[in-house]
Amino acid sequence: METVPATGLLAASWLLIALPLAGAAVLLLGGKRTDRWGHLLAIGTVVAAFVLAVASTVQLSGLTTKSVGVELFTFISTGQLDVTAGLLYDPLSAVFVLLITGVGALIHVYSVGYMAHDPARRRFFAYLNLFVAAMLLLVLGDSFVALYVGWEGVGLASYLLIAFWYQRPAAATAAKKAFVMNRVGDVGLALAVFVMFVQLGTTSYAGVLGSVGLLAGGTVTALGLLLLLGACGKSGQFPLQAWLPDAMEGPTPVSALIHAATMVTAGVYLIARSAPVFDASPTARTVVLVVGAITILIGAVAGCAFDDIKKVLAWSTVSQIGYMFLAVGLGPVGYVAAIAHLLTHGFFKAGLFLGAGSVMHGMGDQTDMRRFGGLAGRMKTTFVTFGLGYLALIGFPFLSGYWTKDAIIEAAFDRGGVSGYLLGGVAVLGAGLTAFYMTRLMLMTFAGRPRWEDGVHPHESPAVMTAPMVVLAVGSVAAGFLLVEVFPLADWLAPVFGAPEEATAHVVPPLAVSVLVTLVVAVGVLVAWLFVGRREVPVVAPERVSLPVRAARNALYADTVNETVFMRPGMWLTRALVYVDNRGVDGLVNGIGAGLGGSSSRLGRTQTGFVRSYALGMLGGAVLVAAALLAVAS
Repeated sequence: METVPATGLLAASWLLIALPLAGAAVLLLGGKRTDRWGHLLAIGTVVAAFVLAVASTVQLSGLTTKSVGVELFTFISTGQLDVTAGLLYDPLSAVFVLLITGVGALIHVYSVGYMAHDPARRRFFAYLNLFVAAMLLLVLGDSFVALYVGWEGVGLASYLLIAFWYQRPAAATAAKKAFVMNRVGDVGLALAVFVMFVQLGTTSYAGVLGSVGLLAGGTVTALGLLLLLGACGKSGQFPLQAWLPDAMEGPTPVSALIHAATMVTAGVYLIARSAPVFDASPTARTVVLVVGAITILIGAVAGCAFDDIKKVLAWSTVSQIGYMFLAVGLGPVGYVAAIAHLLTHGFFKAGLFLGAGSVMHGMGDQTDMRRFGGLAGRMKTTFVTFGLGYLALIGFPFLSGYWTKDAIIEAAFDRGGVSGYLLGGVAVLGAGLTAFYMTRLMLMTFAGRPRWEDGVHPHESPAVMTAPMVVLAVGSVAAGFLLVEVFPLADWLAPVFGAPEEATAHVVPPLAVSVLVTLVVAVGVLVAWLFVGRREVPVVAPERVSLPVRAARNALYADTVNETVFMRPGMWLTRALVYVDNRGVDGLVNGIGAGLGGSSSRLGRTQTGFVRSYALGMLGGAVLVAAALLAVAS
């Protein structure tokens, strides 16, 4: 796709990054003097960025060429490597910019009430602004190097946000875990950038994606797998999914920001942006499909067993991002479906997390659903908005999730053959499990008799918290219909992924897919009601449970596998190398030094300064020489 220089508001698209970045700088450097109005500055910068994003997108829609570039300055110029810091505003980046700034602004407003009594609120808003700025750089950069800079910025900001309450050991540990596991994926992305430069001499999107055909098949596959590794780390996909639920130790607005609309979608953006690479490598695309399918089931199964309301939603995010990976792994037919589900997921999952925060706010920061119950009558606004997000997530007919998730399942079946039925079956099973664990969450939280502790007085959150929840609930209801029927996302993204192609024949008719998914979802809801709705929920989780439940409670032993296969062998290897370094390398060097020092000391003792000693030495030497000559002569 041809890119033209930006004009008008699009030429000022660098302000999208500069505004929240400046807000973060003022709040971090201004100190306590900004405590009273710092949160207002943070909100203002993100809202201004959203307004600019809307205006820029409107201008882009009126252009003939739907891809404009903004060249800023030379970032790297050394040897044969020249990297220009520039921005790319096209339909794909515009979609992400609107989502990041729009949902990000709502989360900022919500945080005013949620963090009202936190003494470090200013620092929290500074980190939020820094996160938004880094995420915007990630999606607006015009090269893989610019994307990588934003990628690492997001990793840093997420670490600061997850560890915001660093006084809690669990929060500090969760932040470190997220940081380390993300570094594993980041190594893959860094190596991919190196391969691009070595093989093509450039890292720009135009240069790399336009020259994929020049690369050997093995190189393209390796490049795709390295990009996928980076995507798995940032989006919490198998086998790097274990950090994401633990990130719930951060404040709830952080959970909404990371798990709904921003950080976890970065991997989907990376694969979608790199579509020509994966289109050229069937092997890499197949691995994306497998990763997505496995992650759908891991997230859904784990979500069925946890009692922490935020962790259930976190595992739900793992599963839903798995649907997006499955979609992009299907190739051109799935790219638009993945982005559409990403957008609707941004609405209903952000609403669900903010709703969970509202419940916690009214329940004294309690997260155990076994100590909730009967909150529907006490927190009516939270119940209604959360309920709409729940219905959208499980794919209730004609709500957002219905339009976008069913499209992914339909595309999976259309792959055809055994793999198509297998992938479609996994996606349908994931939908049923989603209905089960989300219905279980709703029943344990809002239905039944009250199970909260003495001294807890549930109450509705203030308007500054419920207003963003209402806006997100509206998006949960209407976003899917708007993106599919009113403002077709496929037409908007056509300049990036190509014109949408209508399938001439479906392996499974769309109506049959919708009916099948709806029936499976209904079964999931019914089973949850039979197991939870009709029974008294024990306040303490039973310890004697079946092996599958125990495995699900332990997240299918992902941490155990990581510790056994990677962490402990890594520790042993490190200790062995340290031992070899200390006793081997250092021992050899120190031994040589000690030997030379001792020898020189002993030789120095022979230099007594007495002439008779030297004369005796000369006489002894002469005797030895004479003896040697006589021995040779004889």
